[in-house]
Amino acid sequence: MRSAIKWVLVLVGLMASAPAVAAEPSPFKLQWKDNLLTVSGQDLPGGDLAIWYLEAYCRPGSTDRDWGQTVISHKTELISASDDGQRIRLKCLLKDGVVVEHDIQAVSDGVQFGVVAKNPTDKESEAHWAQPCIRVGNFTGRKQTDYLDKCFVFLDGKLERLPTRDWATKARYTPGQVWAPKSVNRNDVNPRPLSPLVPSNGLIGCFSADESWIMASAWEPYQELFQGVIVCVHSDFRIGGLKPSESKTIRGKVYLLKGGVEDLVKRYEADFPEQRTRSSSNAPATR
Repeated sequence: MRSAIKWVLVLVGLMASAPAVAAEPSPFKLQWKDNLLTVSGQDLPGGDLAIWYLEAYCRPGSTDRDWGQTVISHKTELISASDDGQRIRLKCLLKDGVVVEHDIQAVSDGVQFGVVAKNPTDKESEAHWAQPCIRVGNFTGRKQTDYLDKCFVFLDGKLERLPTRDWATKARYTPGQVWAPKSVNRNDVNPRPLSPLVPSNGLIGCFSADESWIMASAWEPYQELFQGVIVCVHSDFRIGGLKPSESKTIRGKVYLLKGGVEDLVKRYEADFPEQRTRSSSNAPATR
């Protein structure tokens, strides 16, 4: 018995001293300059993916209002960038005093984002949502006039290519299309045509020119999904305002996959389990 216990202790010691298994290396590199986050990769369709990071921080009451009255001006600073191109840290300084820190990392299946928004002032901030604008022209191999059918959202639990059914055409600004989750006030979204349909999940994305790759984006929490007007798609993250001294944490991801739609949904549901729980109460499962 003593001999058996001794060997168990030896094995436990060997397991504890063994080096941790390294995370799968990322095939992607990151660069940020002039407010553009560029994701590059040897096999990435189009060579690189450009993200206007960030396009805008926005106030509520935006659906039917001049865009200039919605935007809260900001300035983004580069805090650090790793030598291997795998990690970038940014800081956004909003005109109302809010500070938003961004930790951006290349991972094996895309890029992940960690965001902390802080209000160090003694006044409440109207910073309600923000727009990372993903430019997909290179990825899809298409232009403004013909990229729409490469893009998709999930409706009634199924992937649906754009233009979706019940396509909205009227708004303060056209064209474009907005889909908002059930929890978001319809007065607080992008002033582009608002779809009457509620997305089944927080994913919006597109297929590469040869349909062998998928790009998709998701945030938690998210304000809206948006198909824009400069060959772009958005998953816009939600802040929801900040009281004095309040801080909020937000996370996001851009998926870049060679796998199929089922692989995308599986990864998304593992990364954002709370969105799967919420959507399941309002719509069929995403698979």
